[in-house]
Amino acid sequence: MPSKKKKQKSKRDQLLGKVTPKFAIKRGHPWPLGAALVRDGVNFAVISGSAKKVYLLIYGEDTNKPLVEFPLDPRVNKTGDIWHAHITGLDPWLSYAYRVFADDPFRKGGLLVLDPYTKATCGGEIWGRPNTIINEGKKTPLRLSTIVDDTFDWQLDQPLNRPLQESIIYEMHVRGFTRHESAKVAHPGTFAGIIKKIPYLKDLGITAVELMPVTDFDETGVPRKNPFTGELLKNYWGYDPISFFALKSAYAHDSSAAGAVIEFKKMVRALHQAGIEIILDIVFNHTAEGNEHGETYNLKGLDRDTYYLFDQDKQHYLNYTGCGNTVNCNHPVVRSMIIDALRYWVTEMHIDGFRFDLASILSRGPNGEVLSDPPILERIALDPVLTGTKIIAEAWDAAGLYQVGSFGRWQRWMEWNGKFRDDVRRFIKGDEGMIPLLATRLSGSSDLYEDDGR
Repeated sequence: MPSKKKKQKSKRDQLLGKVTPKFAIKRGHPWPLGAALVRDGVNFAVISGSAKKVYLLIYGEDTNKPLVEFPLDPRVNKTGDIWHAHITGLDPWLSYAYRVFADDPFRKGGLLVLDPYTKATCGGEIWGRPNTIINEGKKTPLRLSTIVDDTFDWQLDQPLNRPLQESIIYEMHVRGFTRHESAKVAHPGTFAGIIKKIPYLKDLGITAVELMPVTDFDETGVPRKNPFTGELLKNYWGYDPISFFALKSAYAHDSSAAGAVIEFKKMVRALHQAGIEIILDIVFNHTAEGNEHGETYNLKGLDRDTYYLFDQDKQHYLNYTGCGNTVNCNHPVVRSMIIDALRYWVTEMHIDGFRFDLASILSRGPNGEVLSDPPILERIALDPVLTGTKIIAEAWDAAGLYQVGSFGRWQRWMEWNGKFRDDVRRFIKGDEGMIPLLATRLSGSSDLYEDDGR
């Protein structure tokens, strides 16, 4: 018994060390979504139409045991499908999560979930070493959400808005670009390492770097093994997002709570000062949650029927991506989340453009059908915040929808030209009859783009 009292006192002392005397929980507001710094504290808001009960958990150093767990009263802390609370006396850079109880045939009890709108995560700071949390009685590689303070001295930095016809784009993997010793940087494999290679990038003559996915993903979530060593393989490329907002913290040399956000902003500012734009390779078409047998990080636990496409019996995820699930991109809630994410990257992180992975998924409707006028494509193209931002589609998906030459409208959408890649490859291989096709590709692919002036 004395030992138990000591532990309770220790947890209480930890909590009191994290908050001010003004600590209290209030009703809060349903907007903005996520954890937003407001006067005297933090406002929390998360969408879940399927939830019957929601708890807000605040963590200290021990990520397996919350310091405090607040039940949200649906009569007070809920507006429509949005659960919300305002905690006064709470500082940024603490971690939090939600425990959601919902009617779901795939699970029982309360499930811990990551905030889909979190701007930073806790638990993946060291590459290859996942943070595990006891979730429904088993260890899972769940990240925790982190309350972010966006304060940063941008020194009047703005996106560069270089005309696309003047752009020379260098595709880059953040970790791979400086990981080898030949890069000769102090912090290899990080955003800080890229800063040190800016003179090299300038010498190449490039005008933009296109970063392969930098939003958080779990590199250890791969069941396959090296056939020679038996070692578990890792997801190196990052095309399996846990979040559309939070950075991959293992890409930062600074492993503190604020490290990835600050280090990324410093990288963007330094690249802009050198006249180099930053384009993000962003993945909205699927998530790391996989199919009905996959992990639950956030969207599954909040409203799976809202965020994903299913077959008619609602038992199996439709898989137009080859990755287990397909995001329901044209649902109003999901459309808003995608727009909010793009606006965040442009306004808070000063990103110049986006390359949309498997962008043809954005053309599909709630049953997987191809829409003639997809709402999300129009919203992206005509959004006033994104005016001037480069938007580039990988204009196909893994289920045979190939839209190269016909993706989008509004004279805004650009494309990765898959036919250029294929025809150049065939020419280099020595296939016969390729000279006319090669000439067409090198002169701008008039067969694909002349009809709409692109």
